[in-house]
Amino acid sequence: MRIDILSLFPEMFKGVFGESILKKATEKNAVEYHVTNFREFSENKHSQVDDYPYGGGAGMVLKPEPIFNAVEKLSKEQDSKPRVILMCPQGERYSQKKAEELANEDHLIFICGHYEGYDERIREHLVTDEISIGDYVLTGGELGAMVVVDSVVRLLPGVLGNEDSPVKDSFSSGLLEHPQYTRPAEYKGWKVPDTLLSGNHRLIDEWREKESLKRTLNRRPDLLKKYPLSDKQKNWIQEWKNPR
Repeated sequence: MRIDILSLFPEMFKGVFGESILKKATEKNAVEYHVTNFREFSENKHSQVDDYPYGGGAGMVLKPEPIFNAVEKLSKEQDSKPRVILMCPQGERYSQKKAEELANEDHLIFICGHYEGYDERIREHLVTDEISIGDYVLTGGELGAMVVVDSVVRLLPGVLGNEDSPVKDSFSSGLLEHPQYTRPAEYKGWKVPDTLLSGNHRLIDEWREKESLKRTLNRRPDLLKKYPLSDKQKNWIQEWKNPR
């Protein structure tokens, strides 16, 4: 996968892309990152990328020319039809499902804006996706893009050491992940559940399924509205709600 970032502050990405899993992904040739300052594509002699909004109002609006020019050049160089992602608080609420969808692409371009907003023609005629990482406003789109890139890259084949890891993460199955324990088996009087020490994989799998469902019920019951519960899982929920 190739990931292009369009930002006025490219230095922000150096530490993020040069550490941990994102760095290992490049070492495994699973992904390559390119961060471009779209000010370089301005058609203004002062390299201006923003201007006052028509009709008046507070703040400045990003001009269409630099961003269109940058996306068109990158698309032509790669001979690709990339997913062009606008980081924006008005966009679709980001989810694990969206991360899995984007992980199947060959080329992603992220547009990170600043100032008051984008010229509407960028939304209407250039981008394929608008993404928001939450119902709040950040100074710019850079931090949001970092979040999305991290969540996508870890899903690429061969990036994580254990191929089952992303499959069992919270939200990947539709439920929150079950509790995890490691050595020692007892710490300050707190013991690891006996089932996990039993060596009985059938019982362990059932315990994990139950705990995953229970955690979701207690912490994110909204997720269960869209989750296809089995009859067994429905019975467990009824038992928890109506203990004998």
